[in-house]
Amino acid sequence: MTRLRCAILDDYLNLALTITDWSKVEDRVDVTVFNQPFASQEAAAAALQDFEIICAMRERTPFPRALFAGLPKLKLLITSGMRNAAIDMEAAKDHQVVLCGTQWARDPTAPLTMGLILELTRNIGRENARMHAGEPLQKFVGIEIEGRTLGVIGLGKLGGKVSKLAQAFGMNVIAWSPNLTPERCRDVGVTYATKEELFATADIVTIHVVLGPRSRGLVGREDLARMKPGAYLVNTARGPIVDETALLETLQQKKIAGAAVDVFSVEPLPVDHPFRKLDNMVLTPHLGYATEDSFRNHYAQMVEGIDAWFKGEPLRKLV
Repeated sequence: MTRLRCAILDDYLNLALTITDWSKVEDRVDVTVFNQPFASQEAAAAALQDFEIICAMRERTPFPRALFAGLPKLKLLITSGMRNAAIDMEAAKDHQVVLCGTQWARDPTAPLTMGLILELTRNIGRENARMHAGEPLQKFVGIEIEGRTLGVIGLGKLGGKVSKLAQAFGMNVIAWSPNLTPERCRDVGVTYATKEELFATADIVTIHVVLGPRSRGLVGREDLARMKPGAYLVNTARGPIVDETALLETLQQKKIAGAAVDVFSVEPLPVDHPFRKLDNMVLTPHLGYATEDSFRNHYAQMVEGIDAWFKGEPLRKLV
Protein backbone atom coordinates (compact mmCIF):
# COMPACT_ATOMS: atom_id res chain seq x y z
CA MET A 1 0.00 0.00 0.00
CA THR A 2 1.22 3.48 -0.87
CA ARG A 3 1.84 5.51 2.27
CA LEU A 4 -0.08 8.75 2.48
CA ARG A 5 1.05 12.04 3.97
CA CYS A 6 -0.80 13.52 6.93
CA ALA A 7 -0.35 17.10 8.15
CA ILE A 8 -1.19 18.09 11.71
CA LEU A 9 -1.77 21.83 11.71
CA ASP A 10 -1.24 24.52 14.34
CA ASP A 11 0.13 22.33 17.10
CA TYR A 12 1.42 25.41 18.94
CA LEU A 13 2.28 23.43 22.08
CA ASN A 14 3.93 20.53 20.22
CA LEU A 15 1.62 18.01 21.89
CA ALA A 16 0.04 16.06 19.05
CA LEU A 17 2.57 13.23 18.74
CA THR A 18 3.16 12.76 22.47
CA ILE A 19 -0.30 13.18 23.96
CA THR A 20 -1.90 10.55 21.69
CA ASP A 21 -0.76 7.18 20.32
CA TRP A 22 -0.50 7.36 16.51
CA SER A 23 0.76 3.78 16.10
CA LYS A 24 -2.67 2.68 14.90
CA VAL A 25 -2.08 4.42 11.55
CA GLU A 26 1.70 4.76 11.32
CA ASP A 27 1.91 1.76 8.98
CA ARG A 28 -0.10 3.71 6.38
CA VAL A 29 0.63 7.36 7.11
CA ASP A 30 3.66 9.62 7.35
CA VAL A 31 2.84 12.41 9.78
CA THR A 32 4.24 15.96 9.62
CA VAL A 33 3.50 18.46 12.37
CA PHE A 34 3.23 22.21 11.76
CA ASN A 35 3.79 24.17 14.97
CA GLN A 36 3.37 27.69 13.60
CA PRO A 37 0.48 29.40 11.78
CA PHE A 38 0.91 29.96 8.07
CA ALA A 39 1.76 33.52 7.06
CA SER A 40 -0.84 33.52 4.30
CA GLN A 41 -3.24 31.34 2.34
CA GLU A 42 -0.59 31.03 -0.36
CA ALA A 43 1.94 29.83 2.20
CA ALA A 44 -0.54 27.24 3.44
CA ALA A 45 -1.17 25.96 -0.09
CA ALA A 46 2.56 25.70 -0.81
CA ALA A 47 3.26 23.81 2.40
CA LEU A 48 0.28 21.43 2.18
CA GLN A 49 -0.05 20.71 -1.53
CA ASP A 50 1.41 17.18 -1.29
CA PHE A 51 -0.71 16.01 1.67
CA GLU A 52 -3.67 13.65 1.30
CA ILE A 53 -4.80 14.02 4.94
CA ILE A 54 -4.97 17.15 7.10
CA CYS A 55 -5.82 17.37 10.79
CA ALA A 56 -6.96 20.89 11.67
CA MET A 57 -7.12 22.34 15.18
CA ARG A 58 -10.36 24.30 15.51
CA GLU A 59 -10.36 27.41 13.28
CA ARG A 60 -6.68 28.28 13.49
CA THR A 61 -6.15 27.73 9.75
CA PRO A 62 -9.03 28.83 7.49
CA PHE A 63 -9.98 26.61 4.56
CA PRO A 64 -11.71 28.83 1.97
CA ARG A 65 -12.48 27.64 -1.55
CA ALA A 66 -9.19 28.99 -2.93
CA LEU A 67 -7.17 26.86 -0.52
CA PHE A 68 -9.05 23.69 -1.46
CA ALA A 69 -8.25 24.51 -5.10
CA GLY A 70 -4.57 24.69 -4.17
CA LEU A 71 -4.56 21.26 -2.49
CA PRO A 72 -5.09 18.80 -5.35
CA LYS A 73 -4.10 15.71 -3.36
CA LEU A 74 -6.26 16.37 -0.30
CA LYS A 75 -8.75 13.56 0.36
CA LEU A 76 -9.54 13.77 4.09
CA LEU A 77 -9.81 16.80 6.38
CA ILE A 78 -10.48 16.18 10.08
CA THR A 79 -11.19 19.13 12.35
CA SER A 80 -11.38 19.18 16.12
CA GLY A 81 -15.01 19.71 17.05
CA MET A 82 -18.12 19.00 15.02
CA ARG A 83 -18.38 22.56 13.74
CA ASN A 84 -15.73 24.70 12.04
CA ALA A 85 -16.82 28.05 10.59
CA ALA A 86 -13.43 28.47 8.91
CA ILE A 87 -14.05 25.58 6.47
CA ASP A 88 -15.92 26.19 3.21
CA MET A 89 -18.12 23.09 3.32
CA GLU A 90 -19.38 23.43 -0.25
CA ALA A 91 -15.84 23.82 -1.58
CA ALA A 92 -14.78 20.66 0.25
CA LYS A 93 -17.69 18.81 -1.32
CA ASP A 94 -16.89 20.17 -4.77
CA HIS A 95 -13.27 18.99 -4.42
CA GLN A 96 -14.42 15.59 -3.12
CA VAL A 97 -12.72 16.04 0.24
CA VAL A 98 -14.22 14.00 3.07
CA LEU A 99 -14.85 16.21 6.12
CA CYS A 100 -14.93 14.68 9.59
CA GLY A 101 -14.89 16.08 13.12
CA THR A 102 -14.26 15.08 16.70
CA GLN A 103 -16.59 15.19 19.68
CA TRP A 104 -16.09 16.97 22.98
CA ALA A 105 -15.85 14.97 26.17
CA ARG A 106 -16.42 18.18 28.13
CA ASP A 107 -16.23 21.86 27.26
CA PRO A 108 -13.62 23.66 29.41
CA THR A 109 -14.66 27.11 28.19
CA ALA A 110 -17.17 27.64 31.02
CA PRO A 111 -14.56 27.45 33.81
CA LEU A 112 -12.28 29.73 31.78
CA THR A 113 -15.12 32.25 31.56
CA MET A 114 -15.44 32.28 35.32
CA GLY A 115 -11.67 32.60 35.63
CA LEU A 116 -11.72 35.68 33.41
CA ILE A 117 -14.55 37.15 35.46
CA LEU A 118 -12.52 36.62 38.62
CA GLU A 119 -9.44 38.17 37.01
CA LEU A 120 -11.41 41.25 35.98
CA THR A 121 -12.96 41.70 39.40
CA ARG A 122 -10.13 40.54 41.71
CA ASN A 123 -6.96 41.28 39.65
CA ILE A 124 -5.38 37.94 40.57
CA GLY A 125 -2.94 37.87 37.67
CA ARG A 126 -1.92 41.49 38.09
CA GLU A 127 -1.22 41.13 41.78
CA ASN A 128 0.65 37.87 41.17
CA ALA A 129 2.90 39.63 38.64
CA ARG A 130 3.53 42.46 41.11
CA MET A 131 4.41 40.02 43.89
CA HIS A 132 6.93 38.25 41.64
CA ALA A 133 8.34 41.63 40.64
CA GLY A 134 9.08 42.41 44.29
CA GLU A 135 6.30 44.91 44.91
CA PRO A 136 5.53 44.95 48.66
CA LEU A 137 1.94 46.19 48.80
CA GLN A 138 -1.41 45.61 47.14
CA LYS A 139 -2.30 48.03 44.33
CA PHE A 140 -5.71 46.96 43.00
CA VAL A 141 -9.03 47.01 44.84
CA GLY A 142 -11.35 44.20 43.79
CA ILE A 143 -15.11 43.99 43.71
CA GLU A 144 -17.27 41.12 44.91
CA ILE A 145 -19.34 39.23 42.35
CA GLU A 146 -21.77 37.77 44.88
CA GLY A 147 -25.05 39.63 44.46
CA ARG A 148 -23.97 41.13 41.13
CA THR A 149 -25.84 40.50 37.87
CA LEU A 150 -24.38 38.41 35.08
CA GLY A 151 -25.86 38.92 31.63
CA VAL A 152 -25.49 35.80 29.48
CA ILE A 153 -25.83 36.18 25.72
CA GLY A 154 -26.69 32.72 24.45
CA LEU A 155 -28.20 30.12 26.76
CA GLY A 156 -27.25 26.91 25.01
CA LYS A 157 -25.21 24.14 26.60
CA LEU A 158 -22.24 26.41 27.32
CA GLY A 159 -24.27 29.44 28.36
CA GLY A 160 -26.31 27.26 30.68
CA LYS A 161 -23.16 25.83 32.26
CA VAL A 162 -21.74 29.32 32.84
CA SER A 163 -25.05 30.36 34.39
CA LYS A 164 -24.90 27.52 36.91
CA LEU A 165 -21.30 28.32 37.83
CA ALA A 166 -22.16 31.99 38.29
CA GLN A 167 -25.11 31.09 40.49
CA ALA A 168 -22.77 28.99 42.63
CA PHE A 169 -20.80 32.20 43.21
CA GLY A 170 -24.01 33.90 44.33
CA MET A 171 -24.61 35.89 41.16
CA ASN A 172 -28.00 36.83 39.72
CA VAL A 173 -28.23 35.67 36.10
CA ILE A 174 -30.22 37.18 33.25
CA ALA A 175 -30.05 36.00 29.64
CA TRP A 176 -30.86 36.97 26.06
CA SER A 177 -30.15 35.82 22.53
CA PRO A 178 -32.04 36.27 19.25
CA ASN A 179 -33.83 32.91 19.60
CA LEU A 180 -34.00 32.63 23.37
CA THR A 181 -37.39 32.00 24.96
CA PRO A 182 -38.63 32.64 28.51
CA GLU A 183 -39.35 28.91 28.73
CA ARG A 184 -35.69 28.03 28.15
CA CYS A 185 -34.70 30.57 30.83
CA ARG A 186 -37.08 28.94 33.29
CA ASP A 187 -35.60 25.53 32.52
CA VAL A 188 -32.12 26.81 33.33
CA GLY A 189 -33.28 28.85 36.31
CA VAL A 190 -32.33 32.30 35.03
CA THR A 191 -34.30 35.45 34.21
CA TYR A 192 -35.22 36.34 30.64
CA ALA A 193 -34.29 39.86 29.51
CA THR A 194 -34.44 41.85 26.31
CA LYS A 195 -31.14 42.74 24.70
CA GLU A 196 -31.51 46.35 25.82
CA GLU A 197 -32.32 45.31 29.40
CA LEU A 198 -29.38 42.94 29.58
CA PHE A 199 -26.76 45.49 28.52
CA ALA A 200 -28.23 48.23 30.71
CA THR A 201 -28.63 46.04 33.79
CA ALA A 202 -25.76 43.54 33.90
CA ASP A 203 -22.61 44.14 35.89
CA ILE A 204 -20.84 41.62 33.68
CA VAL A 205 -21.87 40.55 30.17
CA THR A 206 -20.58 37.23 28.83
CA ILE A 207 -21.04 35.93 25.28
CA HIS A 208 -21.85 32.30 24.39
CA VAL A 209 -23.43 32.25 20.92
CA VAL A 210 -22.14 30.48 17.82
CA LEU A 211 -20.57 32.65 15.11
CA GLY A 212 -22.72 32.83 11.99
CA PRO A 213 -24.20 35.38 9.59
CA ARG A 214 -26.79 36.47 12.18
CA SER A 215 -24.38 36.74 15.10
CA ARG A 216 -21.54 38.54 13.33
CA GLY A 217 -21.43 42.00 14.91
CA LEU A 218 -24.20 41.01 17.33
CA VAL A 219 -22.64 43.15 20.06
CA GLY A 220 -22.29 46.59 18.58
CA ARG A 221 -21.54 50.17 19.53
CA GLU A 222 -25.08 50.86 20.79
CA ASP A 223 -24.99 47.81 23.05
CA LEU A 224 -21.66 48.81 24.58
CA ALA A 225 -22.99 52.33 25.12
CA ARG A 226 -25.84 50.92 27.23
CA MET A 227 -23.45 49.27 29.69
CA LYS A 228 -22.91 50.77 33.11
CA PRO A 229 -19.58 52.58 33.68
CA GLY A 230 -18.59 49.91 36.20
CA ALA A 231 -19.57 46.96 33.99
CA TYR A 232 -17.35 44.39 32.28
CA LEU A 233 -17.57 42.47 28.99
CA VAL A 234 -16.28 38.89 28.56
CA ASN A 235 -15.96 37.18 25.18
CA THR A 236 -14.91 33.53 24.98
CA ALA A 237 -17.10 32.79 21.94
CA ARG A 238 -15.72 34.25 18.69
CA GLY A 239 -14.09 37.59 17.96
CA PRO A 240 -16.34 38.82 15.13
CA ILE A 241 -19.44 38.56 17.34
CA VAL A 242 -18.28 41.84 18.91
CA ASP A 243 -17.59 45.04 16.99
CA GLU A 244 -13.91 45.15 17.92
CA THR A 245 -13.44 48.75 16.78
CA ALA A 246 -16.30 49.87 19.00
CA LEU A 247 -14.94 47.82 21.91
CA LEU A 248 -11.49 49.35 21.50
CA GLU A 249 -12.89 52.88 21.54
CA THR A 250 -15.14 52.10 24.51
CA LEU A 251 -12.17 50.82 26.53
CA GLN A 252 -9.83 53.59 25.43
CA GLN A 253 -12.39 56.15 26.60
CA LYS A 254 -13.00 54.10 29.78
CA LYS A 255 -16.75 54.11 29.27
CA ILE A 256 -16.90 50.67 30.93
CA ALA A 257 -14.66 49.20 33.63
CA GLY A 258 -12.97 46.66 31.41
CA ALA A 259 -13.15 43.58 29.22
CA ALA A 260 -11.69 40.07 29.10
CA VAL A 261 -11.30 38.60 25.61
CA ASP A 262 -10.09 35.14 24.62
CA VAL A 263 -11.04 35.30 20.93
CA PHE A 264 -10.29 37.74 18.13
CA SER A 265 -11.19 38.43 14.52
CA VAL A 266 -7.57 37.77 13.57
CA GLU A 267 -5.75 35.00 15.43
CA PRO A 268 -3.08 34.90 16.65
CA LEU A 269 -3.65 38.48 17.76
CA PRO A 270 -1.03 40.67 15.99
CA VAL A 271 1.73 41.78 18.32
CA ASP A 272 1.09 45.44 17.48
CA HIS A 273 -2.67 45.27 18.01
CA PRO A 274 -3.96 48.19 20.11
CA PHE A 275 -5.79 45.78 22.44
CA ARG A 276 -2.37 44.84 23.84
CA LYS A 277 -1.79 48.39 25.03
CA LEU A 278 -4.92 48.68 27.20
CA ASP A 279 -4.58 48.37 30.96
CA ASN A 280 -8.31 47.73 31.39
CA MET A 281 -8.33 44.62 29.21
CA VAL A 282 -7.46 41.01 30.08
CA LEU A 283 -6.20 39.12 27.03
CA THR A 284 -5.77 35.37 26.59
CA PRO A 285 -4.75 33.57 23.34
CA HIS A 286 -7.91 31.50 22.70
CA LEU A 287 -7.53 29.23 25.71
CA GLY A 288 -11.17 28.13 25.85
CA TYR A 289 -10.58 24.57 24.65
CA ALA A 290 -6.81 24.42 25.22
CA THR A 291 -6.48 21.83 27.98
CA GLU A 292 -4.47 18.61 28.13
CA ASP A 293 -7.69 16.60 28.37
CA SER A 294 -9.19 18.33 25.36
CA PHE A 295 -6.14 17.88 23.12
CA ARG A 296 -5.81 14.22 24.09
CA ASN A 297 -9.46 13.63 23.26
CA HIS A 298 -9.37 15.40 19.88
CA TYR A 299 -6.12 13.88 18.63
CA ALA A 300 -7.19 10.38 19.71
CA GLN A 301 -10.38 10.76 17.68
CA MET A 302 -8.36 12.03 14.70
CA VAL A 303 -6.30 8.83 14.77
CA GLU A 304 -9.51 6.84 15.03
CA GLY A 305 -10.98 8.82 12.15
CA ILE A 306 -8.01 8.25 9.85
CA ASP A 307 -8.10 4.51 10.54
CA ALA A 308 -11.84 4.36 9.83
CA TRP A 309 -11.42 6.34 6.60
CA PHE A 310 -8.85 3.84 5.36
CA LYS A 311 -11.41 1.11 6.03
CA GLY A 312 -14.07 3.00 4.09
CA GLU A 313 -16.05 3.84 7.21
CA PRO A 314 -15.54 7.57 7.87
CA LEU A 315 -16.55 8.58 11.41
CA ARG A 316 -18.40 11.73 12.48
CA LYS A 317 -18.75 13.17 9.00
CA LEU A 318 -19.52 16.88 8.77
CA VAL A 319 -22.49 17.67 6.56
